Amino acid sequence: MSIEELCKEIGNKLGSVNTKDCLRQKLTHNNAYSPHFRPLAFKTYPPVKNKKSLGKVLLMGGIHGDEYSAISISFKWMDKLNQHHSGLFHWKVVPLMNPDGLLHFAKAQRQNANGVDLNRNFPSADWEKLANDYWVNKTKKNPRRYPGTHPMSEIETSWFVDLINDFRPDVIIAVHAPHRLVDYDGPRYGPKKLGGLHLRQLGTYPGSLGNYAGVDLDIPIVTIELPSAGSMPSKKEISHMWVDLVRWLVKNINHK
Repeated sequence: MSIEELCKEIGNKLGSVNTKDCLRQKLTHNNAYSPHFRPLAFKTYPPVKNKKSLGKVLLMGGIHGDEYSAISISFKWMDKLNQHHSGLFHWKVVPLMNPDGLLHFAKAQRQNANGVDLNRNFPSADWEKLANDYWVNKTKKNPRRYPGTHPMSEIETSWFVDLINDFRPDVIIAVHAPHRLVDYDGPRYGPKKLGGLHLRQLGTYPGSLGNYAGVDLDIPIVTIELPSAGSMPSKKEISHMWVDLVRWLVKNINHK
């Protein structure tokens, strides 16, 4: 599948992002595809000539295919970067990490096409010991939380781990819904508020991105939990969250 075909599918599925909105981003991919051959797409906003970047930021939405708002807001924030990217940071944006979860089924699902929760499939240090036990005993084998047969069993997770290793971000921003809060894992301190969302740390889970990157790799992970999976925040709130996020990055990014 091409990026153009992916954008057409996204435009047909999401109410807040149409096909033109998606195509406008000029997404690319590095020949990595989901199990059903949808491109794992991203966009890079590189350093600007003659301006020193404060650091690298990796922004990711749509690890859970049924969190529509997390995908849509990633596209809205890409529009802001398209207009205002000044080289303050070197950005890489993955608006939809789990395209099959959103697009392959008549009803979008949290898991990928193989039924794996990608946010329980990262190779955290405790995966082998705890991931399956947690799924069986804590979630009672909830299919929405299935961690897979082994860490990085899924193409999407392996690809994102490679992206982290290649890009070496100073901060990772992960957008989710619908818990209405800001979560944080990693060194130092997370943002106390982003727009109307306030910091309330949820803890880590075996195989989660926060556990793998925030705890094991010591990379600050800001998890934005929007109030609703199906409804977008107002334009004003989207802007307030973005401004607060950039301000926090300026003050807290680990300069290299």
